[in-house]
Amino acid sequence: MADWQGEGDREERRRGRLAIPGSYNVVAVVDGQPVGTAGGVPTDLDGVVELISMYVTPVGRGRGVGDHLVRAVEQWARQVGAGTLRLAVVEGNKNAQALYQRNGFRDTGEPGDLMPDGLRREHIMAKSLIP
Repeated sequence: MADWQGEGDREERRRGRLAIPGSYNVVAVVDGQPVGTAGGVPTDLDGVVELISMYVTPVGRGRGVGDHLVRAVEQWARQVGAGTLRLAVVEGNKNAQALYQRNGFRDTGEPGDLMPDGLRREHIMAKSLIP
């Protein structure tokens, strides 16, 4: 878990996210090794869940791991009756933005949380799950 921490992240924060009531957490494994993780959590908004803690190790990148993780969380979201799946992506993370766009997410234009640098904000993306 320590290897999967990013800027402003801590083990306690990740462990706390694993314990959120009603959450869904998935780990991707390739050749017996964990190469990615993602979670889904309920929000205060009716019918909206959020994809959180998405991470793919360098070994897992370019192998479709991110797509599988997004689809797993989306399947969970549909099973719990959500109509919208949202996420926040770090400004400038073009690879993550491309992954989410490829999976049907669109930028909402809403301002996200302020980044640890105090200057940039996350971008909010969402996908409708209503057919």
